[in-house]
Amino acid sequence: MNWLTNFVRPKIRALVQSKDVPENLWEKCPSCSAMVFHRELENNQRVCPHCSHHLRISAKRRLEMLLDDGAYDRVALPKPLSDPLKFRDNKRYTDRLRDAQNKTGETDAIMVASGHMGGHPIVVAVFDFSFMGGSMGIAVGQGLVTAAEAAIKAKAPLLVVPASGGARMQEGILSLMQMPRSVIAVEMVREAGLPYLVLITDPTTGGVTASFAMLGDIAIAEPGAIIGFAGPRVIEETIRETLPDGFQRSEYLLEHGMVDMVVDRRELRGTLIRLLTLIRQPAPPEAIALPVATTTARAKGKASNTNDPKHGAGTIDRKAAE
Repeated sequence: MNWLTNFVRPKIRALVQSKDVPENLWEKCPSCSAMVFHRELENNQRVCPHCSHHLRISAKRRLEMLLDDGAYDRVALPKPLSDPLKFRDNKRYTDRLRDAQNKTGETDAIMVASGHMGGHPIVVAVFDFSFMGGSMGIAVGQGLVTAAEAAIKAKAPLLVVPASGGARMQEGILSLMQMPRSVIAVEMVREAGLPYLVLITDPTTGGVTASFAMLGDIAIAEPGAIIGFAGPRVIEETIRETLPDGFQRSEYLLEHGMVDMVVDRRELRGTLIRLLTLIRQPAPPEAIALPVATTTARAKGKASNTNDPKHGAGTIDRKAAE
């Protein structure tokens, strides 16, 4: 054994041997099938640079993209019953929940956080589709109620970002009860005089679409998102007709008045900040009268006493004007 064997040979082998390449360095776009480098995809907010297809993202990534400096505070959610119906098909529901929790690191399909967007305080409830398809069960319904209560307490707008396949069948009728429950949460926010915004992402279907997802004061959708109640195949078999191209996509719903805006993910934060600025801007002082109206009212003898301290100079007595 000499220095050639102990030193030179290992160096040469290290140079010529192929290194293992991690499998997650490249991701295939589901729309155009282009292979995109993972860093390029993340820097582009998981929007394909070739065809602008919006890939799905996690709830945490969504919050980091929308909120100032990516900073937020989690809102604690109460722990619901894990398996109220003792449901089992080919696998126990508790085992499915455990697998989803281990996969995502979350307790259920919703995440509620508070933070700031363009300096405006806001409460955000985000769905994670990777947790059992973002299905809505008791925990999700309770999460929406908790998000509404947090928004009311902070006197802040509520933004909900659904991405769901609908109600969670393993919870049966209890999951369907979350539909009216989520509507009540929306009404709580509105009764408090606070804005309720919805950012619809791919996919948003079933009982989620049939409840809180379509009740936003302003409904925004990402490009190409599937939005509907039943799937296209079920609809075609029911009505026995071929559906038009792009049916149930966000652009189709925009054309038919179901959503207000379709906004590219890379422009979402700026759009939401502008909307919040307009919504939260203090109302201008009420214009009591215009000079022309004052002149007309005086000509008809309906002007109020300008010396009355309750009225400004040149104002109109509204009861007399009526």
